[in-house]
Amino acid sequence: MNGDSIMDILLNFETTINLFMQSLGTWLTLPFQGISLLATEYFFILIIPLIYWCIDARMGLRMAFMLVISGTINDFFKMLCHSPRPFWYDSRVKALSQETSFGLPSGHSQNSISLFGIMAATAKKKAATIIMVVLIFLVGLSRIYLGMHFLRDVLSGWLIGLLLIALFMAAEKPVGNWLSKKSLGVQILFSFLFAIFLLILPVIAYSTSANWQMPVEWIKTAALTGGAVPDPFKIEGDITLAGVAFGFTSGYACWRKKYGLPKVQGSALKRFARFFVGIIGVVIIYLGLKMIFPEEPLLLGYGLRFVRYSVLSLWVSYFAPLLFKKMKLDR
Repeated sequence: MNGDSIMDILLNFETTINLFMQSLGTWLTLPFQGISLLATEYFFILIIPLIYWCIDARMGLRMAFMLVISGTINDFFKMLCHSPRPFWYDSRVKALSQETSFGLPSGHSQNSISLFGIMAATAKKKAATIIMVVLIFLVGLSRIYLGMHFLRDVLSGWLIGLLLIALFMAAEKPVGNWLSKKSLGVQILFSFLFAIFLLILPVIAYSTSANWQMPVEWIKTAALTGGAVPDPFKIEGDITLAGVAFGFTSGYACWRKKYGLPKVQGSALKRFARFFVGIIGVVIIYLGLKMIFPEEPLLLGYGLRFVRYSVLSLWVSYFAPLLFKKMKLDR
């Protein structure tokens, strides 16, 4: 029995799991779509400022690191594996969401365990851990029901997420201590090199796919299911994550050098005011730079996208807290 036939047997078996989940009824569609949103990169980009400004700055910083690392690693493996989504493979599976990238590993599952996991590890509370585990499980389940992922995609996403948390926890203290002894210029340079590394990884994976051709059957099947047309080689998301990495880490370095470790203090009213003021800044920067910066030519558009998300993240980690300080909202 050759490798292709073994893969077909595995995919056919896993398709039955998707079909069984979808046979449970359409009443699950809306709840699972909502749960699935909780593990998107854009949701975390919105929620991280709330946590960083108003709840726990250390948790927010850790989440920012895990977001950019997990997202980039996920895209790297997706482009290496060239694995289909269920609705590309079998027209009986309904596409109840819209995704254009490859399937393996599941980005939602990986993000959920990476970010909810680091939240639980930082909070160190039993109730928080239980809630996060339930959310992680539900996110994985939602991706199977929505026809976006096979079971193996979800399991591999969870496994990679767990490994990333373990590696991050092991490296955080020694790398942090080493960096804290360096000059601000060196720290900012390190932030930039970290962002460049995040950009290089998907480019390497992309280059390995130069001679790979997507099966026409996948495109035709996706169209029959009502799903989005497969377009798995976009790198806009990776540029976004690299910009977030550079802006957030360099802003944090500037703040720590000048004011020490960021602390979340103040009444509930002041915390709400911080979030309200800060998120207005996020919206203004995001929409303002999007209107000003052109998307063409492509290379210029990519560069300006990096700048836009760098500035946005710099606002979150440095300029917004500085404004809170000037407005006496910081304590």
